[in-house]
Amino acid sequence: MYFRNFSVAALVSVFASGVWYYQRSPESRALVNGTSVSTSGTGFSAPQYSTLASASGSLPSSTQSPRGASLPDSTADSTRKPLLVQDDKFYEEELAENVPLTKQADDEGLNRSEMLTPEQATRKLRKSEESYFIGRGKGVIRYDLVQIPSNNPIEDDHVEKIVQVPQTVTPSPEGTSGSDWMFWGVFDGHSGWTTSAKLRQSLISYVARELNSTYKAALKNPALAIPSPESIDAAIKRGFVTLDHDIVNASVEKAMKNTKSKAAAAQILAPALSGSCALLSFYDSSSNLFRVAVTGDSRAVLGRKSDSTGKWVATALSEDQTGGTPSEMERLRKEHPDEEYVVHRGRILGQLEPSRAFGDASYKWSKDVQEKLKKLFYGRSPSPQLKTPPYVTAEPIITTTKVEPEKGDFIVLATDGLWEMLTNEEVVGLVGQWLEAQPKGDGGTIAWARSFFGSASKTLPVEKPIQDGSDGAEGQRAPIRQQQWAIKSQDERFVVEDSNVATHLVRNALGGKDRDMVCGLLTLVSPYSRRYRDDLTVEVIFFGNGDKSGDVVLNTEASAPGLGARPKL
Repeated sequence: MYFRNFSVAALVSVFASGVWYYQRSPESRALVNGTSVSTSGTGFSAPQYSTLASASGSLPSSTQSPRGASLPDSTADSTRKPLLVQDDKFYEEELAENVPLTKQADDEGLNRSEMLTPEQATRKLRKSEESYFIGRGKGVIRYDLVQIPSNNPIEDDHVEKIVQVPQTVTPSPEGTSGSDWMFWGVFDGHSGWTTSAKLRQSLISYVARELNSTYKAALKNPALAIPSPESIDAAIKRGFVTLDHDIVNASVEKAMKNTKSKAAAAQILAPALSGSCALLSFYDSSSNLFRVAVTGDSRAVLGRKSDSTGKWVATALSEDQTGGTPSEMERLRKEHPDEEYVVHRGRILGQLEPSRAFGDASYKWSKDVQEKLKKLFYGRSPSPQLKTPPYVTAEPIITTTKVEPEKGDFIVLATDGLWEMLTNEEVVGLVGQWLEAQPKGDGGTIAWARSFFGSASKTLPVEKPIQDGSDGAEGQRAPIRQQQWAIKSQDERFVVEDSNVATHLVRNALGGKDRDMVCGLLTLVSPYSRRYRDDLTVEVIFFGNGDKSGDVVLNTEASAPGLGARPKL
């Protein structure tokens, strides 16, 4: 069960008086969420703290492989120091305008076309997988993630961050020292990678800046103490919309200041000319509220055990926002009356599928702006259907879910590449199947799974929907790739072979037991591969009452070797 409006646990003066800020993003892959990282299954190291000034200039640039290789000294490159953020300087460093965007190309620029064997396909599936044990004692016990490119470079992106809120600032459960705020974001880029990279770099920063102002305003009103749920919704939306304004409109103003430099314009306008969907989730450990803000067609789905049947129940926490979604079609036709092609064949102006997205300036700029940019710099002729832009918005739809860690809830976040291949119920059932298949342990790295669930079943342990495989009233699209590949929806086609549950989902999305199909789809190279599979970014978050060491630990059994600090931004 979820609600579009959510009650907010008291953050009050987090942004006014300062919080310990934990960060992990693809720029430094082995540096996990701001805590000291131990890569053994049982050993933990104590967090180290520093001020913003001392930490911002001392990030390590490389680490050794965490699987089967010697580790760096715990006081050197393996330690990620959290930043102490105070007063109005919240996220100030991350809002720098002149930071260039970069992207790690697949195989570091080495392109190869060859028929993959099952072993090679497995290596490709596991190449970017990551898994972390969350020893915060705050309701989250583990999360896994993986990315599989179809485009080269991959146009998807992702980011994960943790903010530790002290008890002196925010009320927290009795017997605890404070609460955590955890962010996970997946970004589905299109027409290039620059917009999704910009979101990885800046979206949480913009949202947090708006929250900062909102909480400060509430502090000045004794009758409020904390902001209302509606004001928090509005703050998150402002963060999204303000960033998109800077990408789409402020970039034009900046480019026009130097009309003689096409090179400068190319860099400034790049995130506006491409586009990206965004799903940003936000978990408050003091209230167990999990918020999902979605712009576009990435999706979040909750898995929860039924008390009556013992099976998993899949609950969508978002709605696909495309030109084929009834609610979006209605909105667009109201905003642009008498425009026959505002939505045509399920696409905006007959071209773009997402109805909400960052960037995609050709659907937001006026004809005059587009013609001017084409003449001075780079661009294309505006669509003949363009009459009353903007047609696409970055404003998200926000929902809130009360998570129940004691029931072993989990949430799957993924770009639409996964949902084109699997239904919500198949995804939740596959995670349930993976949990049941984990071997028994004596307190080892996967013993947490056995505390909730029993032995593995041959069929997916999930409640089947009333209308399986069809577009429903909730705005969820059916997996079109199953039709394209002529796949029958049978549980017997699935397999459990991976220690990382996100990789497990991707393997089964690409064919499961049909190894020839898995190898074939992974053998296809860009750009031809896009006809059969999209970029895939999948994150799975497990909730429960686990370790309280205070650390975040790399799970080497489910992480790729060589997760060094390879810069991506």
